[in-house]
Amino acid sequence: MTREVTSALRKIDKDRNRFTEIVRGKIKQDLKKYVKHHELIGRKGKNIVTIPMPQIEMPHFRYGPNPKGGVGQGEGDKGEAIDQGTGEGMAGDQPGHHVIEVEVTLEELAEILGEELELPRIQPRGESQIKNYSGRYTGIRRAGPESLRHFKRTFKEALKRQIASGTYDPDDPTIIPVRDDRRYRARRQVLVPDFNAVIIYMMDVSGSMGQEQKEIVRTESFWIDTWLTAQYRNIETRYIVHDAAAREVDRETFYHLRESGGTKISAAYELCAQLIEARFPPASWNIYPFHFSDGDNWSGRDTERCVRLLKDVLLPAANVFCYGQVRSAYGSGQFKKDLDREFSGDERLITSDIPDRDGIVDSIRDFLGTGR
Repeated sequence: MTREVTSALRKIDKDRNRFTEIVRGKIKQDLKKYVKHHELIGRKGKNIVTIPMPQIEMPHFRYGPNPKGGVGQGEGDKGEAIDQGTGEGMAGDQPGHHVIEVEVTLEELAEILGEELELPRIQPRGESQIKNYSGRYTGIRRAGPESLRHFKRTFKEALKRQIASGTYDPDDPTIIPVRDDRRYRARRQVLVPDFNAVIIYMMDVSGSMGQEQKEIVRTESFWIDTWLTAQYRNIETRYIVHDAAAREVDRETFYHLRESGGTKISAAYELCAQLIEARFPPASWNIYPFHFSDGDNWSGRDTERCVRLLKDVLLPAANVFCYGQVRSAYGSGQFKKDLDREFSGDERLITSDIPDRDGIVDSIRDFLGTGR
């Protein structure tokens, strides 16, 4: 590789790193805007997210004096249609305004979220079911791929051999390694535990939960997924919907199903408890139940049933249990008041009021800010 090519590649890398930092800064600057809008969710890939980066402001009215006249002034009679033009003419030669789309990995997005919301790293609990080998290339061995050849160690071995054999000439210090001189970087492997985690989303899909409330839940769960996935190698997600009855569904159904029945929250908590008992023993799993509702429950007796399930089963099993109350025009909001009264001071249960999209950021900070 020539010196010119090497210099060009270094310049490209430098420009690319600078562009990356600019993008990160822009995302951090507008993070609250991205959090409360769900435009990222539809652009999510397996490991990356494509983020639109608009470079222009949206058109807006500017108030002030108008030297050309006021509203309604000008030629023409009252009731006459405004001339919109014929739409004819030649194609223009000026560039239009565009939106740049930048790809960001979910890991980078989680890092930005953690920095901006000051989220602590999660300390996993429980035993791990899976152990993987991990490590760094700090060792040396005699065999390996050429891409891992250690130049300095290879050169040193060749020099030692030539000096020992008397073939080294100080006046012509040419070092030619042979096969036995070659040394390669080796990875020192350490057995590292991988902690398992499961997110169990529960949502009220009764008639009082409208499409706007579901979009808020969908947006917030995207960011919860992003953060928790960055904390655990092995993570699963389960979805439960409920009205007067509860059932486990897939992701697509969870976010788009709408029912018209009543609300019995204990049905979801009972199914969640059964799911944990059957599939996710707390000794081996880090468990994160999230429940979203507008706060209506069909009776105080059912709320008492929910409290018993939380105290006896769900809170002892979970790292933290999170209840998000999405405000709606039809919900009373009573359930959060009942939970706050029954579990005052209990750090295992976190409740959050989500009045609208602007409340998503604070709700995420409430749920994930404990580091549990």
